[in-house]
Amino acid sequence: MRNLRPSQWTLIAGSLLGIAVVGGSGLAAAIFQQHHDSPISRTVFVNVPGALQLVFYVSLAVLFIAMSWLFARRVRAWEMGGPESRPLRTKTKRRMTDLRRGLYMQTLLRDPAAGVMHSLIYFPFLILFAVTTVLEIDHQLPAGMKFLHGTTYQAYSAVGDLAGVAFMAGIVWAIVRRYVHRPYRLRIKTRPEDHLILFTFAAIGVTGFVTEAMRIALVERPEFERWSVVGYPMSELFQGWSGLEQWHQVFWIAHFAAFGAFLIILPSTKLRHMVTSPLNMYLSARERPKGAMKPMPNLEETSLESFGAAAVTDFTWKQLLDTDACTICGRCTSVCPAHATGKSLDPREIVLKVGNVMAASAPGGPVSPVIGQDAEITISTDSVFERITAEEIWACTSCKACDEICPVNIEILDKILDMRRYLSLMESDFPSELGNAYRSMETSENPWGMPQGSRGDWTAALPAEVPVVGADGPFDHEYLYWVGCAGSFDDKAKKVTVATAKLLHRAGVDFAILGPQERCTGDPARRSGNEYLFQQLAGQNVETLNGMGVRKILAHCPHCFNTLKNEYKDFGIELEVVHHTQLLNRLVREGRLTPVADGAGAAKRSITYHDPCYLGRHYQVYSPPRELLQVLPGAEYKEMERHSEKSFCCGAGGARMWMEEQTGTKVNTERAREAIATGADRVATACPFCLVMLDDGVKEHGRDDVIVQDISVHLLESLENADAARSGNGNGNEPQPGEPVAVAATPGGAETHQPHEHGADEGGVAPG
Repeated sequence: MRNLRPSQWTLIAGSLLGIAVVGGSGLAAAIFQQHHDSPISRTVFVNVPGALQLVFYVSLAVLFIAMSWLFARRVRAWEMGGPESRPLRTKTKRRMTDLRRGLYMQTLLRDPAAGVMHSLIYFPFLILFAVTTVLEIDHQLPAGMKFLHGTTYQAYSAVGDLAGVAFMAGIVWAIVRRYVHRPYRLRIKTRPEDHLILFTFAAIGVTGFVTEAMRIALVERPEFERWSVVGYPMSELFQGWSGLEQWHQVFWIAHFAAFGAFLIILPSTKLRHMVTSPLNMYLSARERPKGAMKPMPNLEETSLESFGAAAVTDFTWKQLLDTDACTICGRCTSVCPAHATGKSLDPREIVLKVGNVMAASAPGGPVSPVIGQDAEITISTDSVFERITAEEIWACTSCKACDEICPVNIEILDKILDMRRYLSLMESDFPSELGNAYRSMETSENPWGMPQGSRGDWTAALPAEVPVVGADGPFDHEYLYWVGCAGSFDDKAKKVTVATAKLLHRAGVDFAILGPQERCTGDPARRSGNEYLFQQLAGQNVETLNGMGVRKILAHCPHCFNTLKNEYKDFGIELEVVHHTQLLNRLVREGRLTPVADGAGAAKRSITYHDPCYLGRHYQVYSPPRELLQVLPGAEYKEMERHSEKSFCCGAGGARMWMEEQTGTKVNTERAREAIATGADRVATACPFCLVMLDDGVKEHGRDDVIVQDISVHLLESLENADAARSGNGNGNEPQPGEPVAVAATPGGAETHQPHEHGADEGGVAPG
């Protein structure tokens, strides 16, 4: 039994349910055939002859077996995927939390309209199913053990009817939303199966109420049936009908047929997400950190002949399960920065296309697609690139917004990045600009192509010396400041490096840099699919860090931060990595850095903050940057329309920093427009890529008066203004354009950001 595959277990479980439970139910009821003598009770199968009862039980058993067979075929399709470790014995608390979030509709309620609508369908349906099950259990029991009588039966009747009302309200709402209101993300994906699903649900509800009303009319409307708050009033319509017995049997059969149709369409249409979505959420917890890509074996030693994902079998079983868990809601599409700015990428389409290729390639012949596709679209191979273009894959900024908003925890970004690996490593099919970045990383160990010897040149702007350590001795400083390629070579980002170093000096933090010994972490190579180049760079960096005994690193680039903290573990090193906003926030809280007080050189300005994707969604750090801005007096703090976990990408992630945007609006231009719309004079960033992109963006809008600076620069200006005020050089007047300006949140008047529940955000500093 241990060697049985999940698909076989699915078939066995469904068959046992059909035969043992449903068949046994009918057998037990036939054996006992006893009724309770309470005057307030209900006789099961009123006006339903014995032959029809037999057909009911046999048909129900067959339907359950058929449903399990259809589900088993889908599970067998998932089994085409490769292995992925999601052990059920680990992270059980997290798994149960995720499962509850799915079962309780908490994730769908992020969109209140859609969430309430689905809740009105889902929860009442479960109640109605439970009501039917309870009736059948009571039906099986001997007379002395029956419980559906008296006030219990009356309450039972009321609960069933009220659930039916809520269920029908949800169905009507769904019909209006899909066919009248028609939001774009639903309109473009409405298929014939949507008509079938809604019709089946409506048929279950309508025939259920009519059958109940006719049954009550047949038993001459006893007073206790008034608790059937819908069926009893409706029964008056049928009182005295000619041929009522026959009509009751017709609607009873129609009600059963509607439920039978539900059992068949459940595994055959997108309705399957009633089962697969909670399952997917339960299995979503993984050992791999949130911001880390799926590891690959050492490419110089592996016997693998293909890398990345192109065929269905190149994906993992979990990635294939993802496709069947999709609710086709389009939330991922609604937040995708590439899609919003006119690029060809649509995250929902990526999931659906992979799923449809999987369905067409299923063992034993095709199964129904994730969602119906146009008749002219054919799938002849198991390659997803028959349906997905390289242009779609390269448009992704890896911002993770699609993953974060997905109500059922589908991991879309993993699929895109695995397909990039195939395009880059197997097909050399990548944008030409990436080729230049690859060559620079290979020859100069940084994507800018600058000489390694100039990595530490920025230190010349500092009044104090920064220790430069080599790989030939033990590391005896508190922090290694990982400057990164942008912080070393980009003119805008170097100002951030200088400001951060000055702040560390002022706070008395013991730190050093690697200088020429520091190499690119490899993030641009890995996010663009060039795993071979990433492994080369990562291996060299790990060798250097291990040789020196480095364990604590400060990084101001979120991409370096994420790679060092979350991905270098696979190369044999555990690092405590802190982002500069986290450390600076802690230093301020400890009193080691004291920003200027109100009136002592502070300036009245307004400021907004842009969340970097690799600091926010990839690692859940939202509060420390805002807390830093809110201790700088003199400024009104303003949030952009999209911020925190809903922030809009700057457009540079996923190696897009080194690719040109040829289609649609530039992502950074769109984000800059949103920053400008706040009316803020300053835009604060916490990432060198974001700094470059947003600075370019506001200039493209012709707003040279909007200054884009890193948070460290804002903090340093406040401290230097305080120095000037204390030395008597400040006059307290508004600084002139171009002069250092301190900005901060106005106490009591600014919109504040509440700390999130994530552990990385609490206290301002992520745990090591």
